[in-house]
Amino acid sequence: MAPYASMGADEVLGIIELIRISNARSLSILEQARFVDELKSVHKMSTAEIAGLLERSKAWVSVRSGIIHEMSDYVLDQVFKGRFPVYAYMYTLRPFIRINGIQNSELDDFVKSVAGKNLSIRNIEILANGYFRGCDALRKQIKSGHITWALGRLKEPHTIPPGCSQMESTMLRDLEILSKYMQRVVTKTKHSKYKTNAFFAQANLLTGGILRRTDSFLKAIKAFHDQTGKA
Repeated sequence: MAPYASMGADEVLGIIELIRISNARSLSILEQARFVDELKSVHKMSTAEIAGLLERSKAWVSVRSGIIHEMSDYVLDQVFKGRFPVYAYMYTLRPFIRINGIQNSELDDFVKSVAGKNLSIRNIEILANGYFRGCDALRKQIKSGHITWALGRLKEPHTIPPGCSQMESTMLRDLEILSKYMQRVVTKTKHSKYKTNAFFAQANLLTGGILRRTDSFLKAIKAFHDQTGKA
């Protein structure tokens, strides 16, 4: 004998009701993703149909519908065991797959190195940037489990090489800031919590200005990269 609660006359309605309840209760985003995936892959429901029944945006459904298929079995297992935070995957590792073409095997190696160490999402982000963008020596230290040492190095303010002029020092700092905020903006554009018309209007103006400068910016950066590479 066991108590139970019926949430719908069939499986689809039961899943829909469970996800709706979870919006205000305890289902994690990954558990929501599994139910959304069930509705799409087994019951062949469209994103629009699911969004309408849940009274959520299509973006909310889309974010969840792709997570399960993108994650490797190993990462999925670590997340469900509570050894790796799902938000660190979504907003730190996932962009590396889409922007930099990082393979799942490389993500698995990184997650093996940091899972189960009670790291904050911020520290995982710092380590991921060092692991995927840093030198081989730093990557080797992280894979060897020297997490505290790696975090210490990555949190150190970057020093300007000796002998640089004031103009050169300023340029290096500007490049560091540019690299940092490019990644941050790319990640934040994936959020689905933007809602106000005032925000959309201002964001559209700003992004329009950025797009108009994109070609000249990329041309200048490529030329500068080639110039510095010859040195």
